[in-house]
Amino acid sequence: MAKLRFGIPKGSLQEATIDMMKKAGYKVYVSSRSYYPTADDDELSVRLIRPQDMSRYIEKEIIDAGLTGQDWVEEAGSDVRCIEKLVYAKQQLTKVRWVFAVPESSPIKSVEDLQGKRIATELVNVTKKYLKEKGIQAEVEFSHGATEAKAPDLVDAIVELTETGSSLRANKLRIIDTVIESSTVFIANHKSWEDPWKRQKIENLAILFQGAVIARDKVGLKMNISNEGLNVLLEKLPALRKPTISPLTEDAGYAVETILDESVVRNIIPELKRAGAEGIIEYPLNKVVL
Repeated sequence: MAKLRFGIPKGSLQEATIDMMKKAGYKVYVSSRSYYPTADDDELSVRLIRPQDMSRYIEKEIIDAGLTGQDWVEEAGSDVRCIEKLVYAKQQLTKVRWVFAVPESSPIKSVEDLQGKRIATELVNVTKKYLKEKGIQAEVEFSHGATEAKAPDLVDAIVELTETGSSLRANKLRIIDTVIESSTVFIANHKSWEDPWKRQKIENLAILFQGAVIARDKVGLKMNISNEGLNVLLEKLPALRKPTISPLTEDAGYAVETILDESVVRNIIPELKRAGAEGIIEYPLNKVVL
């Protein structure tokens, strides 16, 4: 049987990725002692790989396709095909940022003040490229971990990944600039993309993954409304597309169904009730394929 060798990022994105894949229809089982998860799809051969290494193994055709951060693709300088950008992170549906940060008491106020300074980061190549474009000469050293603890005693500034900024604030660090924004990307090597079977499998995964990501912050809503109340209801009802409207039997009104951002539902349901809606049902979504 043909198989697609597929990489899942090990570490902070691992659980979010497995959850996303579950909503896309793929159950992945990970043993705490193994780098070889199993999936309920015989056409997938799954491997856990550090996101920093993912694009290199895909470029070298050791892995056909996988998920990693755009930041690590740029750091490695890998020649791979980006199939889809998937905006999800460890905590929420958002891009992440690599930022310059300095201690709160530091006299450094902007990236220009880093001239001649020492900077620690895991993202060495991208940081050096950014500083070069700004015309700033600084020493950039690789950090093997605990980067936030290195300023000010060991380095003048750090470049660190942040999603909300809370960890930096907790360590009394202040952001002075953004180096790069990044999101999760679904990538493949060029040889696998040229293979008809693998390409179709990769395209299928991309459609389902994107559908699962879009659905994460949305819910379905359906309700009944009288003939007279339909127009008033539609004025109050935002929709991902136009809502689906179906006539009820015996000219009893209409059934209305739509998709909404989950964040607005708690405010809109009381309004819909006051507009005459009945039998309002909210339900979760696994995938929204546009």
